[in-house]
Amino acid sequence: MADTYGYIRVSSRDQNEDRQMVALQSLPIPQKNIFVDKQSGKDFERPLYKKMVRRMKKDDLLYIKSIDRLGRNYNEILEQWRILTKEKGIDIVVLDMPLLDTRRGKDLMGTFLSDIVLQVLSFVAENERTNIRQRQAEGITAAKARGVKFGRPAIPYPDNFEQIHRAWREKKISLRQAADACGMPEGTFYGKARKFENPD
Repeated sequence: MADTYGYIRVSSRDQNEDRQMVALQSLPIPQKNIFVDKQSGKDFERPLYKKMVRRMKKDDLLYIKSIDRLGRNYNEILEQWRILTKEKGIDIVVLDMPLLDTRRGKDLMGTFLSDIVLQVLSFVAENERTNIRQRQAEGITAAKARGVKFGRPAIPYPDNFEQIHRAWREKKISLRQAADACGMPEGTFYGKARKFENPD
């Protein structure tokens, strides 16, 4: 007897899967057959996805909300689709794209149309991922140009830094002693010393 499965993916642990879960729970899918991964879609190294694929067998049915929930890498989406539909003999339904329903059009024309739609959507999903990265990079560059600082704020120089720095440069104390006197790791003290000597 064929089983029905649902797969949900959100990109990070703080993203909410409710929208996908509501869509899948409205379908006849046993709760134990809904698998949720909370990680990036850049590859298929996802523990619950792998567990689900191992469990599925020929003629089982897999529902996903949209093609980018399966993944965002064009070649890997196509490869996984091939493995699921051709090697394992599983049917897939993409809820947001009714054309991507392998249960209908099992003839040559239906398969051909499904393959074309899949290729286009996979390309769009990966292209969007590339565009997001580019927009992030452009945003960071623009913010830096406006003087926005990224990363942790720099630890201020302690009040005794100039005096300790001079003693260290005059070899009166070791790097370790200088760092301890300033209450910071040796690497931090050394970096601050370089910056102090070359402020630009």
